[in-house]
Amino acid sequence: MTANSSPQLWIYDTTLRDGTQREGLSVSIEDKLRIARRLDQLGIPFIEGGWPGANPKDVQFFWHLQEEPLTQAEIVAFCYTRRPEKTAADDPMLSAILAAGTRWVTIVGKSWDLHVTEGLRTTLAENLAMIQDTIEYLRSQGRRIIYDAEHWFDGYKRNPDYALQTLQTAISAGAEWIVLCDTNGGVLPHEITQIVTDVVKAIGDWGLGTGEDSQSPIPNRQSPIPQIGIHTHNDSDTAVANALAGVMAGVKMVQGTINGYGERCGNANLCSLIPNLQLKLGYKCIEDNRLSQLTETSRFVSEVVNLAPDEHAPFVGRSAFAHKGGLHVSAVERNPLTYEHMQPEQVGNRRRIVISEQSGVSNVLAKARTFGIELDKNNPTTGQILQRLKVLESEGFQFEAAEASFELLMREALGSRQLFFEIKGFQVHCDLVEGKGTSNALATVKVAVKGKDILEAAEGNGPVAALDAALRKALINFYPQMAEFELTDYKVRILNGHTGTRAKTRVLVESGNGHQRWTTVGVSTNILEASYQAVVEGLEYGLLLHSQAEAALSTSS
Repeated sequence: MTANSSPQLWIYDTTLRDGTQREGLSVSIEDKLRIARRLDQLGIPFIEGGWPGANPKDVQFFWHLQEEPLTQAEIVAFCYTRRPEKTAADDPMLSAILAAGTRWVTIVGKSWDLHVTEGLRTTLAENLAMIQDTIEYLRSQGRRIIYDAEHWFDGYKRNPDYALQTLQTAISAGAEWIVLCDTNGGVLPHEITQIVTDVVKAIGDWGLGTGEDSQSPIPNRQSPIPQIGIHTHNDSDTAVANALAGVMAGVKMVQGTINGYGERCGNANLCSLIPNLQLKLGYKCIEDNRLSQLTETSRFVSEVVNLAPDEHAPFVGRSAFAHKGGLHVSAVERNPLTYEHMQPEQVGNRRRIVISEQSGVSNVLAKARTFGIELDKNNPTTGQILQRLKVLESEGFQFEAAEASFELLMREALGSRQLFFEIKGFQVHCDLVEGKGTSNALATVKVAVKGKDILEAAEGNGPVAALDAALRKALINFYPQMAEFELTDYKVRILNGHTGTRAKTRVLVESGNGHQRWTTVGVSTNILEASYQAVVEGLEYGLLLHSQAEAALSTSS
């Protein structure tokens, strides 16, 4: 199926509203604006910005976008129907929606009679009036309406006649989209298929059709023909499967969030939905040339909301195309289709060869090539590297997460490891802060560099920070580029806790230079010794990258 003939699906992102309801996730106005602009760049057609009037942050967010609009996406304001026994025109909640200045508004209404009588504490007839009055009022003010039928699937299963009445009311009032919501996340794919099919048939019976002109650019089209969307939650771990089932049954809009963020167990993950829909089912969701931005977008959003990315996430995770078993690596080297369901570059990801005690010669050869090192499987050094790897991992080292340390190990075996400096010794002294349990630390290091012995000391808010600062202080005059290096992450794991204070500790240190990141590892029964190993190798690897970049620049010029 060619791109021109691919049926259109409309992606609706609710990361900035539903996604921010995830426990432990909080964003500023600036964060929301950065995410909105990145989603716009990705080509998402509908971006739900929040509920104007619910909090000052969302009000200011919409004001900012009025002054500096997005380039292609429709920003959408979100709101519930008017309150019971009031009129939409007199409801201040809807005044805030109008002030947001968006062309599209998503209105949420109750589909489940239980929520009407127990939640809203009103009558079924009044709920229908609330839906109709709210949509008609916003339409009279020039707004276009997406109607989210909250708790739709639960409501339909318990009282299908009334649930369908709520949809018919929304459509007759002027809603252009009808979105069926699995708000509790408890429905399974086969139920989605059946109920969506029932809805498509019901709308057909009402003589309204189901929006067959779905190729038309919805944001520029006024149409009395409603189209159907789906909004799924992940409480049963089926949100993506449910959304796919809905599409196969006839829905034209899919709502979800980047990385599946959302309340409780999250929402349908757009980072899985978009490639499944576009690459496997042949729908057009975003432009093909933007699909390769998906992995970068996923990680960007993770960074902005300050949550660690899921390394094992399908499509965009760091491990999504990682190969560890020796037989797997050997097969992938010959033909990637043997163990990959698609090309990782299509979504902006890449293949990784993982090094561990399970590795074979194929892993070592493939991993070496990623570092620009050509090894021969018949070379005795290759076997020595593999054997050294397995010995170190048996002692607690972990190289699948510390690729920089593994490259240094290979270069040492090959005799090509540069000696930028040599640590002659170090000491760390900590003082407890009374009443706080934290410590100020002083580290002293003795370093040999370029024929000179350097003794330096530095303070830090902990022993690792002090040690890192002392090393940099000792080396900065010889390697000024080290000013760009920073320690970006520090992870500690106790490997054999049953041995108490004699337990081995593994430390992973992630470092960066503003352009690249790399991870090194240290293991010892002394946490400071393990940290020292990882920090030293992190600085050494940064210098190696810098020297390689300079050599490449010199060659090209």
